[in-house]
Amino acid sequence: MPLNSINTNMGAMVALQSLNRTNDELAGVQKRVSTGYRVADAKDDGAAFAVAERIRGDMAATTSANQQLGGVKGLLEVTNASLSNVSTALNKLKEITVKLADGAITAEQRTQYQAQVKELTNNIKSFVTDASYNGLNVLNDPTTLAVKVVSNGQGGYYTFSGYSAQTNIYNGISNANAYTTGGAAAALTTTGAVSTAITNTLTQLNNFGSYSNYIDSQINYNKNILDAQESGMGALVDADLAKESARLQALQIRQQLGSQALGIANQSPQLLLSLFK
Repeated sequence: MPLNSINTNMGAMVALQSLNRTNDELAGVQKRVSTGYRVADAKDDGAAFAVAERIRGDMAATTSANQQLGGVKGLLEVTNASLSNVSTALNKLKEITVKLADGAITAEQRTQYQAQVKELTNNIKSFVTDASYNGLNVLNDPTTLAVKVVSNGQGGYYTFSGYSAQTNIYNGISNANAYTTGGAAAALTTTGAVSTAITNTLTQLNNFGSYSNYIDSQINYNKNILDAQESGMGALVDADLAKESARLQALQIRQQLGSQALGIANQSPQLLLSLFK
C-alpha cells in the first residue's frame, strides 16, 4: 500500500484506535469515580458482583434481625420496670403488714393501715396489667406464653418465657387489706403470702434481667457482624479513589494528545496537494 495515499490514511487509523482505547478506559475510570465502586455491576466483575450481592443480602437480614431485637428490648425494659415497681410496692406492703401484725395498734390505726395496703395491692395489679409493649404483655397471666425472637440473619431464634404475675404475685396478696393480727403475722413467714410474692418477684427480676442481657449482647454481636461484612464487601468492590484520581488525570491528558495526534494525521492528505502545484 502506498505511503502517500488519500484513500487510506494509516496514521489517522492508528491515532483513532488509540483514542478509542483511551476513551474506553476513561469511561471506566469515570464510572468508578462517580459510583465509588470498582465493581458497580456484573459487567465490571461478574464473580465479585455475585459475592457482593450475597453479602448485601446477609447484611439486610442481619439489620432486620436487629430491628426486631430492638422491639424485644423495649418489651423487656417495660417488663423489668414493672417488676421493679412491684418489688418496691411489696417492700412497702411488708413494712405495713408488720404493723398490722401488731396487736397493740388501735382500730383506727388498723383501718388506716388497711387502706394503705389496699392502695398498694391495687398499684401492684396495675403495674402488672399495664406492662404492655406493642400490644404484648408477658406478665399479665400468660398461660403458655413463650416469646420466640429472631436473633440473627440466618433465622436463629431466642426463646424466653412469660410469667403469670397476676396468679403468682398479685393473687396471693390481693386480700392483704383484710389481714387480722394473726393473718398479717402468717403472711410474713417464709412461706406466707407476702414473703412468697416478694420471692417470686425477685426471681422474675433475675430472669427477665438475664433475658435483657442476652438481647443486648445479641444486638451488639450482630452489629459487629455487620461491621465485618461491610468491611469485607468494601475490600471486594470499593474503588481506590486516590489511584483512580491519578489515573483519571493521566487518561484526560492522553485523550487530549490523542485528539491532537488524530488531527495531525487527518491533515496529512492535505500535504499531497503541494505536489500538484
